[in-house]
Amino acid sequence: MPSEYLAQGDTSPSDEAAAFGPLQGLKVLDLSIIVAGGTASSLLADFGADVVKVERPGGGDPLRNWGPFVNGVSLWWKVHSRNKRSLTLDLGQPGGQALLLELAAQADMLIEGFRPGTLERWNIGPEQLHQVNPGLVILRYSGFGQTGPYKDRPGFGTIAECMSGYIAMTGFPETPPVLPPIPLADEVAGVFGAMAGMMALYRRQALASSPDASGTGRTGQVVDLSLFEPLFRLCIPHIPMYDLLGIVRERVGNDFPDAAPRSLYQTEDRRWLGLSATSQSTWEALARAMGLSDTLDDPRFVNNGSRLENKDALNEILQQWLGSRPLEQILESLVPAGGVVGPVYDSAQIVNDPHYLEREDIVQVDDPEIGRTVMPGVIPKFSDTPGAVEHAGPTLGEHNEQVLGSWLGYDSGQVAELASDGTI
Repeated sequence: MPSEYLAQGDTSPSDEAAAFGPLQGLKVLDLSIIVAGGTASSLLADFGADVVKVERPGGGDPLRNWGPFVNGVSLWWKVHSRNKRSLTLDLGQPGGQALLLELAAQADMLIEGFRPGTLERWNIGPEQLHQVNPGLVILRYSGFGQTGPYKDRPGFGTIAECMSGYIAMTGFPETPPVLPPIPLADEVAGVFGAMAGMMALYRRQALASSPDASGTGRTGQVVDLSLFEPLFRLCIPHIPMYDLLGIVRERVGNDFPDAAPRSLYQTEDRRWLGLSATSQSTWEALARAMGLSDTLDDPRFVNNGSRLENKDALNEILQQWLGSRPLEQILESLVPAGGVVGPVYDSAQIVNDPHYLEREDIVQVDDPEIGRTVMPGVIPKFSDTPGAVEHAGPTLGEHNEQVLGSWLGYDSGQVAELASDGTI
């Protein structure tokens, strides 16, 4: 149970902390589905933005159908859509499109994840959105972006991971490439989207202080986010390496191709341990702490270049030392000496780790559908405006009346009429 994990007591941030998120007052419409756009809006919601998740009436976001489930409710949804409000809206009909434009006129940011051209076909594309709100920042997610020969291809994160260059490097030389066990491309694109959205809002603020700077009267803009490009951007030197040196990065298992040692090793008690000594000073401190000072004079290991050329021999020496000792003894010996080592954790170990708990990386949430649970806390840590997890993902259309009332001033009768004609 959660109370077992949080031995120091309930570490859920207080309502007071939530009120001081740095994005308090920011209004975001999230029209996206599944993971990428929802990651961007989730990060914004954690820090106080009023994120309204716009969902299809009757079905909602397909993420609601991703297991595992508790009481028939997706845990993916409960975490990914925390702090958001749910509004149902049929964007395929004129009434829904008109209502969206009303909402967009009040928003600071709009996030969408349809295939390129879909919003334009519904007459709610950037042109119409900027007519009602020249300051609106629009994040557009798609598999391959809004331009280019692949723009009309369907694209999920798996294909983006494959085409980014990342997957070609995963796994061991003798094995096939390995896909990540999380929607990595989507989540990385989500982080890039949250960052890009705030950049665009910063520019909007700058233009507002000199209104004639843009020459258009428009201070908002469109941000074109593909799923493959953010992950491609993280493969930092690989393109110039190929261009200038003819190097194509290949699979190297757990080693790092540009510095050594760095790998995973198994301890005497069958635990896995990560070790990285990719700077000369770190390597020298590690070797001395392990009683392997003789390796410092060995021509095979004297510098990073020689260690890379002889990394198999070096890994064998390190595995022999680490494999003859239990994990805790290794940590007690190496960490005080500056060794960069740490255990491979699974979820069961994370939720009981005192460092995670002290930093409030695991927080408790009470939810009417799934009860009390724990989930990742708000990251990163702000000194003055920390944000908070106020609630888990909402039920479908839970905030219809609340959102339409607070954003547009609709009364309950008007909301009921919209529901009766299928608009919401």
